[in-house]
Order: sequence, then structure tokens, then C-alpha cells
Amino acid sequence: MADDSDDRVYYVISDLHIGGDEQLEEVDYLPELLAFLEELRESDEDVELIINGDAFGLWEFTTVEGIEKFEVLEETYPTLFEALRETGETVQITLLPGNHDHELAAYDEYAERFDAYNVDLVSEQSIDRAVGDHVVHFEHGHQRDQNNRIEDWGNPHSTPLGYYYNTLVTSRAGQLSDRGRYNWLKDVQAVTPTERMPIWLFSKYFYREMNPVLRYSLVPFLLLFNISAIVAILAGLDLLGVWSMPIDRTEAFLGQFGMAGTAAWFLLVFNVSLAGLLLLVAVPLHFIRRDIRKTVDRFGVFETELTVDPEAPYEGAATEIFADQPATSIFCYGHTHRPTLREVDGGIMVNTGTWLKRLHRRDGIIGVLPPVFYPSYQLASVRIAAEPEGVAVEFEQIKKPSPATEELTWTERFFTAGREPEPEFPDRYLLETEPEAKAVTPEPGIES
Repeated sequence: MADDSDDRVYYVISDLHIGGDEQLEEVDYLPELLAFLEELRESDEDVELIINGDAFGLWEFTTVEGIEKFEVLEETYPTLFEALRETGETVQITLLPGNHDHELAAYDEYAERFDAYNVDLVSEQSIDRAVGDHVVHFEHGHQRDQNNRIEDWGNPHSTPLGYYYNTLVTSRAGQLSDRGRYNWLKDVQAVTPTERMPIWLFSKYFYREMNPVLRYSLVPFLLLFNISAIVAILAGLDLLGVWSMPIDRTEAFLGQFGMAGTAAWFLLVFNVSLAGLLLLVAVPLHFIRRDIRKTVDRFGVFETELTVDPEAPYEGAATEIFADQPATSIFCYGHTHRPTLREVDGGIMVNTGTWLKRLHRRDGIIGVLPPVFYPSYQLASVRIAAEPEGVAVEFEQIKKPSPATEELTWTERFFTAGREPEPEFPDRYLLETEPEAKAVTPEPGIES
């Protein structure tokens, strides 16, 4: 192992979520991870790799307990552990627990087992590292999330709300995923925030599991729904004798096309009838829904949501740490799976993102078809290094092709054509060498 020095370069990754029941065992990015570790061990730099939480999905194991989970990981991913051993011979590898692998802090045996693979397991909630004239604070970030905060750190029986979601929902999805027409349910880990889960499930049911005959028979109605809703309103005005011109003109226009026009007219009438019925039902349901929500809010039944604000808790935490520890200028975390780099009062906060697949919601351009969740990968490590002008923080992207072609149906791709996501990483950032004054200078294009 190399000793700490002022020239040390830090590479940070997080949220790998390796392991889990059945289909969750699959690691799509394993070749890229192995290549990344090889690149580090062949580097001429004095490197420390910090794995900033949720390296493993221990919450997603429901058939084994305690240190047995490590044995399952060893058996399932021998090439990964051998790569860790080889890389750790020349590179210091530091592993921090997250919420999904909090058990790493609960059993002393984990530290001994990882030490055999040259991985230094630090069972603390956070660590600091000096880089040039600045200090970096590393933590996974789940302690800022009330649904995943471990109240009794190091207690294996400390189980926040997120624990039950992952053991009851995520791990169950891994067990059932291969029963579908396509093995998609295992991607439940990539659905963030979790409030999107119902619409994601409906979307995948419609595009993947629904009987194709039923789906394609519904497509014309769903595509014409917006038009039909407008025509339904106009038909109502016609029946009331308020305004008949639009209906008369439409009927006369379609009548020019003979039987084809008649067929189009009947299809339109059918769609209008259904749209009108749905509109009539939607009005009272809207007011009932509003009243139920007000009642729930009044009693405070669901004051704690299962999602976490992606920015606010961490901005407050970073600002507080910068104020209490004047030399600290970088707050590095993970947990939310959103690669971010932005200024806050006293320094910058940087989120390392995730190596899991990311899902980007795209609504159809017409009609009321279910949204499409485009998959992509945003694999990267965050590199933090001292330079003559200060400390540079940048994302180093690891290329991996989008799986959209294999995972999206022709229907999904057709109705969202031209709206494919193009995820980008934040620009490089330079903190100047003035820690007392906390001077920070963004390079062009940085978010502020």
C-alpha cells in the first residue's frame, strides 16, 4: 500500500449495488468495473480508491444472514474479488458502508474478510482526506435521508423504512423478474425516486407484458384521446344547441371519402363516446382525490415519504460542515444516484452518481400513451487531485453503450423518437488554494 502524501490522487465511486436475490445477481457493468480497477493498478499516480457506500446490496439478500452474505458474494463474483486483491497491492482501496450494505459496519468479520482482498473497510459514517490545501469530507449520504438513516450505527437490527422496501419489494422483484415476457422487473433498483414506481410498473406492463393484440387495439384510441376529448366537448355543445358548426363541418368533410370516411366517422364516434364517459367520471374523481389528499395531510398520516429531496438535505449538511470545519471545502456523497457538482456556501458538493442503470422518463408526443423509461448508463469515477492552482474535481466517464435498442420495444422507440435522453456529467471544477477564504472558481459551464 502506498502511504498518504500531498500528491495523492483520489478516485471515488459509489452505489454499485452488487448482489441480491436471484436476478439481482446480474451485474451489467462488471467488465467496465474490472477494466477500471486494472487501469488504476497500472497508473503511475499515487492513488486511493474510495468506494463511498452501497458497494453491495446486502439488504437485497433474504435467504442468508450476517457474514454468510460475504461468502455468497465471493462465490458469485470471484473475478471481482481477485481484481480487488490485485489492485489493492499497489492502490489503497477504502470502503465505506452505505445503507444497503450497513451490515459491513455491524460485524467485525467483514473487515477481516475484506482485508484479505487488500480492501480497508472503515466502519465509520464518514472519513476526511486532505488534498492540497483543502479537506474532502466523504460520506454515503443516507444518514441525511430520514427513510434510510441508521439510528443505531453498527447495530445489524437497526432497520429503517428503506430496509423494508428493499427486502419486501426489491428482493422480491429479483426473485420474480425472469417470469416475465422480458427480464425487466430486476431494474426496480434503477427507479428513482421511488414515487415513480407505480407508473414505471404500468409502463412496463403496457409495453412488455400486455397481450399484443390488446395493446395494439388500444393504441388508436389512446393516440386519438386528446382529439376525442375536444370533440366530445364540442358534441356536448351541439346536443345543447349551443354550437353545432364544428360537428356539422366534420361530418361533411368525412362524408366526401365514401366508405373510408364513414369508417373514420364511426371510429371517431366510438372514441368520442369513451372519451366523454371518461371525462364525466374524471370530474367527480378529481374532487374526491383532492378531498382525500387534504384529509390525509390534515391527519399527517404520510408525513414521511419514501423518497428523499435530491438536494436540500445535502446542501444543508455541506454548509454546516464547511462552517464547523474551516479547512473542509468539498462534500462528497452518493445515495441519490444523481451525478452532481454544484456550489454551496463555503465550498462545493459533489455526488458520484451510480453504476446501476438509469431510467429517464419520456412522455409520448401525442395521445395518452404510458410514458417510456429510457435506460442508459452514466458510469464514472470522480477524480480529486491537487494542482498548482488549487484542487481539481472532475468526472471521468466510463463509456458503456445504451441498452435501449435491446430493452425497449418498437412501440416505445417509435412514439418517443427524437426524445432520447442525452445524459451529461458536470464540468470540471477548480477550487483555488485559499482555504481560509474558501475561494472557489468554477470553470465555464459549471452549475451554480
